[in-house]
Amino acid sequence: MSKKGIFIVSLDFELNWGVHDVFTLGHYQENIVGVRQAIPRMLELFNHFDIHATWATVGMLFFDNKKELLANLPELHPSYADAAFSPYDKLASLVGENEQQDPLHFGASLIKEIMDYPNQELATHTFSHYYCLETGQTAAQFEADVQASVKVAKAIDQSTKSMIFPRNQINHDYLQICKVNGIQCFRGHEDSWVYQVGPFHNKGIIKRMLRLADCYLPIFGDHTYSIDQVTTEPIVNLPSSRFLRPYHTSLKSLEPLRLRRIKKSITNAAKKGEIFHLWWHPHNFGKDIESNLGFLTEILIHVATMREQYGLTSLTMAEASTLALQGMDSHTIRSR
Repeated sequence: MSKKGIFIVSLDFELNWGVHDVFTLGHYQENIVGVRQAIPRMLELFNHFDIHATWATVGMLFFDNKKELLANLPELHPSYADAAFSPYDKLASLVGENEQQDPLHFGASLIKEIMDYPNQELATHTFSHYYCLETGQTAAQFEADVQASVKVAKAIDQSTKSMIFPRNQINHDYLQICKVNGIQCFRGHEDSWVYQVGPFHNKGIIKRMLRLADCYLPIFGDHTYSIDQVTTEPIVNLPSSRFLRPYHTSLKSLEPLRLRRIKKSITNAAKKGEIFHLWWHPHNFGKDIESNLGFLTEILIHVATMREQYGLTSLTMAEASTLALQGMDSHTIRSR
């Protein structure tokens, strides 16, 4: 059997918990509210094109109301040197008591909708959108956070096998903690210095500019890789290949370049029997919904073509990591 490529989709599902320390509600509310239109339509697309997707979800979203949320907080909270990073002091000022009143901070109904669709994995984005490389936080605080996130998923009969670190702040000293708590894989960053991540305020403008340029031009390669070459200890590393940047009116003329860049990388993965890992946040699609969904549709049409021509298969992070842990490569995958 010829070697088959793998297409992975992962989403960082966080609502306002992911941006509370960056944007005011007034500045970013349209994106957050728009998630409730974007997610059902993404799910329909995934179902239509048989896409297995991983939804890394902030644990605070699992609740329908504030009373339930407060009853399930971990005992230890992160002691960031910059107190603005922590969401816990902001719980008293939530705009409502439940999901209906406050759709920016509660997501129980959206999680249920995701789980009602086939081939969708519920993963963790930590409980509190925890920053693992910020000064002041500790390993014990991280473990308490992870345990809380695993617990809330278990309460709805979901096991937690995949981790996506908020802001891609991967602390390799914490991977063993993930393993002890049942997590078997995480999403690493692309293999290039420009994608290396540190504390939030240490981001350099040159890196940001190069990352933006790399979305349109083949500056740093395709970032595809073979499943039999991934790191499996202490847990499996499934690096990102490409962040799916949201549509922006000012860059409209460059959209064909952005689409060609992604499609070419997917084609190369399909031909070589390698992994292409695409990720984004649902709130990236909360604004300019039609343009963003149209762009995603073009990508998934291409994935379908690569499935027909080369046997490219769609897997969740958990499914791909299970293959890696079993010592299997993509020769063993049957085309879907």
